[in-house]
Amino acid sequence: MEAFPRAILIDLDDTLVDDSSNVDACWDDACAAVAPRLRGVGVDRLRAAIDRRASWYWSDPKRHRTGRLDLRAVRRHILELAFAELGIDDSGLARDLAEMYRQLREERAQMFPGVIDTLDRLRAQGVRLGMMTNGAADAQRAKIERFGLAAYFDHIIIEGEFGAGKPDRRVFEALLSAFDVAPGDAWAIGDHLEFDVLAPMRLGLHGIWVDVRNAGLDGRPGRPHRVVSAFTEIVETPV
Repeated sequence: MEAFPRAILIDLDDTLVDDSSNVDACWDDACAAVAPRLRGVGVDRLRAAIDRRASWYWSDPKRHRTGRLDLRAVRRHILELAFAELGIDDSGLARDLAEMYRQLREERAQMFPGVIDTLDRLRAQGVRLGMMTNGAADAQRAKIERFGLAAYFDHIIIEGEFGAGKPDRRVFEALLSAFDVAPGDAWAIGDHLEFDVLAPMRLGLHGIWVDVRNAGLDGRPGRPHRVVSAFTEIVETPV
């Protein structure tokens, strides 16, 4: 068994915290709650319209980059587009539905099992830990605080505070510089194959993809050094 690296750069959402497996259920429940206000439009039609508009919005890299810094505004915008498609003229309902969905997402987000134990074991091995997370500063800081993660990380880079997000190389270079380690002495771990793994691999880091959805690599460009199904697996057989 080979030793752990000097430093590990770790993603937050869907790597340490299960943030998105409940997306569909949260939309379903939020839409069901406002069903009496939909004025003849069925929940199924609304959900389908939301999915179409959300897929369109997030498919564009530029919209993705700016939108993830203000998710509240983006969700309202997506709902307004869906409402317009269905002929629903009710900005108040769009606002209320967006807020209900946000509350459900926040309430249902959970730490993946074994994360804290894994972080403890890495720290016990003398590994220095850095967090790299995209998104707005307030939302990500609130999540880090809620789950008590700050104490485990020597350095935390949040896109909304740093001014750049993954896959921008400045994120990885800043963490490497803060740790004073060479790329070859660090791992990068996360659920987004391009942002969290392949991008830092191009700088020389060892990349580990957390395939949290068991999607597999078939048809995907690039190959990480290692694939795991959960963050906790990295302490089982270091490579």
